[in-house]
Amino acid sequence: MKKKVISALLATAMVATMVAGCGSTKETEAPATEATATDAAETDAADEETDAAATEAESVADAVSDVDLSSANVAVFYYTYSDTYISSVRTALDAELDALGVTYQDFDSNNSQTTQNEQIDTALQTGANVLVVNIVTSGSVDASQQIVDKASAAGVPVIFFNRAVETDEEEGQVLGSYDKCAFVGTDAPEAGHMQGQMIGEYLVEHFDEVDLNGDGTIQYAMMMGQLGNVEAIYRTQYGVEDANKVLTEAGKPELAYFDSANTDCYQVDQDGAWSATAANNYMTTNLSQFNEANNTMIELVICNNDGMAEGVISALNDKGYNLGDGSSTTIPVFGVDATDAAKSLIADGKMTGTIKQDAEGMAACIADLVTNAGSGQEVMANTDSYNISENVANKIYIPYAMYMGE
Repeated sequence: MKKKVISALLATAMVATMVAGCGSTKETEAPATEATATDAAETDAADEETDAAATEAESVADAVSDVDLSSANVAVFYYTYSDTYISSVRTALDAELDALGVTYQDFDSNNSQTTQNEQIDTALQTGANVLVVNIVTSGSVDASQQIVDKASAAGVPVIFFNRAVETDEEEGQVLGSYDKCAFVGTDAPEAGHMQGQMIGEYLVEHFDEVDLNGDGTIQYAMMMGQLGNVEAIYRTQYGVEDANKVLTEAGKPELAYFDSANTDCYQVDQDGAWSATAANNYMTTNLSQFNEANNTMIELVICNNDGMAEGVISALNDKGYNLGDGSSTTIPVFGVDATDAAKSLIADGKMTGTIKQDAEGMAACIADLVTNAGSGQEVMANTDSYNISENVANKIYIPYAMYMGE
């Protein structure tokens, strides 16, 4: 937050300076008229505004520099380093914490809640006084409350991020139990709604070319990241429901799941890792039975994240699809996260679209809360510019955005 204020003020100062100096690269002679005098007055006023903005920016910078983070000892716990999106958050957050100059240590919980709990105990015993937690067991009140209780007993702030700490029905139960607690994440349904809209609009525009067997219906596969995960549940639900809404409003039939024997209408990573490997294995098996030769080809693949989308595309590549060469058939594949790998696949014509989950924005927000917590302020101090939940005052949402290439 404080860094954003400084940036905004400095930007104001720069704009004012640019306005005052506009046209200076071309020399012209203006008659000494009343208009010239007016221009000079306006220039003086602009200079004064520039000086005022610069002075204000300097005073804010001085205030931020006065924040004492020398005693901050931050422990950051990631549910797993192997998750591509989480890896990007880690890179961005490390850079933010380096810039703050705080002492910190990262921990890889390797997708084990037991491991994470033990790591938190060790960190507290060895002097950590700010906890930043990407919880393993997403949406579990029991798991998250245990962590809050550990932090509360030690009197240290805890900042959860990315993975839900409670269900919608239990919203505020954990986050409201401790005044030195906060959550930075996303509005879970938003990604599903946005992905569904993107898919529906794409299909309306490209319906005939996507309908490979010409039966008037699009057969789809759904790759779900994890059972019980709030984000996975909403992405799986709304990615289809909202696409169907767009399709039916355009007079098109709803999507049909490619395998009528699968009443769940999804294939889930049983390890809960949202992995490319799981998606690749599923898609490879799918294509051995559901293919153009049998007139049952999967014509669309919806993935809960970009890692699974990568695995699907790899399987399609092995069968001669989505090669990005302009001559092979491309099966639309959609993901969530807008990882660098996904952006490259989209640029190469191998992937259709994704929903950006802002790793840098999330890291910057976490760093703001760490600054508060590490300097003895309230964790949610100076966060008015963020999108805060209407229901829970210490829950911050980082917005999603559609991405289909630049």
